[in-house]
Amino acid sequence: NYVKDGITKWIHNWKLKGWKTAARKPVKNKELWISLDELTQGHDVTWKWVKGHSGHPENERADELANEAIESYNVT
Repeated sequence: NYVKDGITKWIHNWKLKGWKTAARKPVKNKELWISLDELTQGHDVTWKWVKGHSGHPENERADELANEAIESYNVT
């Protein structure tokens, strides 16, 4: 839920408050949030939470893609 809530509920206020949380602490992974925000601009994205490792087809595909990306960086 962290990513979904961050991008749908919290990011607007983070930007307004200079990338500070409600507790006035710096937002962790600010650069990643900025990138995600930029990448989703101009697209109709529906954010949904699904339980991981429960056989959900889209989650399984996301795991496959993540593992492929990891393997491509580990090739020496």
